[in-house]
Amino acid sequence: MAEPSSALRLRSSAGRGTLAAAVLASGMVFLDSTVVNVALPRLGAELDASVSGLQWTINGYLLTLAAFVLLGGALGDRFGRRRIFLLGVVWFTAASILCGLALRTDWLVAARFLQGAGGALLTPGSLALLQASFHPDDRAKTIGAWSGLSGVSTALGPFIGGWLIDALSWRWIFFLNVPLAVLVVLATLRWVPESRDENASRKRGARQFDVAGALLGALALAGVTYALVDAPGRGLHSPAVVAAALIGVAAAVAFVFLERRRGDTAMLPTGLFGSRLFSVLNFFTVLVYAALGGFTFFIAVYLQNVIGWSALLTGLALLPMTLLLLVGSPLTGALSTRIGPRLPLTVGPVLAAVGLLMLREVEPGASYWRQVLPGVAIFGAGLTLVVAPLTASVLAAVEDRFAGVASGFNNAASRVGGLLAVAALPLLVGLTGTGYEQPAELTAAYRGALLWCAGLLLAGAVTAALLVRRPARRPPPAQPCHSLPVSTPR
Repeated sequence: MAEPSSALRLRSSAGRGTLAAAVLASGMVFLDSTVVNVALPRLGAELDASVSGLQWTINGYLLTLAAFVLLGGALGDRFGRRRIFLLGVVWFTAASILCGLALRTDWLVAARFLQGAGGALLTPGSLALLQASFHPDDRAKTIGAWSGLSGVSTALGPFIGGWLIDALSWRWIFFLNVPLAVLVVLATLRWVPESRDENASRKRGARQFDVAGALLGALALAGVTYALVDAPGRGLHSPAVVAAALIGVAAAVAFVFLERRRGDTAMLPTGLFGSRLFSVLNFFTVLVYAALGGFTFFIAVYLQNVIGWSALLTGLALLPMTLLLLVGSPLTGALSTRIGPRLPLTVGPVLAAVGLLMLREVEPGASYWRQVLPGVAIFGAGLTLVVAPLTASVLAAVEDRFAGVASGFNNAASRVGGLLAVAALPLLVGLTGTGYEQPAELTAAYRGALLWCAGLLLAGAVTAALLVRRPARRPPPAQPCHSLPVSTPR
């Protein structure tokens, strides 16, 4: 007889298999959030793309991922997290193949939109499966391992991408997802238990999804993103830019109004924001991941087009972040469990900001060991202090029956941060057209962008210091609920 879904232990074969499936799947999504950055110079040259084309290559993916990840979490809560998770893996892989076959920029951007939608189905499920399936005593350790290993895939993206780009082609950064997806599907079918929010599945009208909410969210993000990306070329006061911005703002207002009216049937139950900690942590997430998104967009292009490094050397330059995340995230997850998240979430962004200010001064002919490595290492150390405590604290801030939608919203917040940074920073630093191919123009833009990113990180640190508190301990339920147990944050 199989273990109940609420009692998996990390040391068991089923526990390790479930963790492996979640890590590999979320790793594909996180990998494609960073690996494409290294390919931008080569991809831009082969497809004759402008700066806006490169922005949409990143933002097309982030936009649908951010807009529909809430719906993906809600679908998993209601109809089975494993089922929706598997659907997302297959969808994401099919879209990855289309990306690899792209012959024009518009084709690639369209495929990236589809890829982001597939990622929105599997991303919240990967974490919610762990929260719902593991014994309470193992959850913090499991989430720490997931955060560390998934963070490693994010940092490993530039290294893997650089090798594939130099050895084969930028197209192979997308084809790589095919063998990974096969492993995920096999592990999921073999070990991952099904779980859902039984309360949600019994509600009247539960099968009527909040499609209007999902579309309004997507329209809000698309309108604002289009305005920011096209403003440098068309002008801030052009009718198209102004109309897109107004549509985005109007859709955002309509989204909030609709979700409040729908109550518990909403894609995003607004009651979640009754938890002050949940609201603060997601604002913090937007700030920190905006800095991360802006940094990764600019650093890979700068190191190749100004410093003159190959794609592989660019990836190797960022490898220390991978090692720090691998070793440090489980430790910081355990530390946060003992002392609370406030200190790690305050110190981490400050360290990361210092690292960016150091990397801002890198010039052609710079020594990697003296001028690049210290900044990368300090930035990676700061990021390591943030990832696991943030993930665990977001889930601990709400009831476990909202695990999927809470995970989905936090993922959306991180993607929105990256989306807005990639859309806004080129406008703020004056990078347009094919300026990324001109060393002098790119250098000025890079330095300005990293200054903005450091400012965002410091704003995150102030937010954590003033507003983040340790999650309150919740009493255990009188009766065990095997489908969705209640956690007891420590």
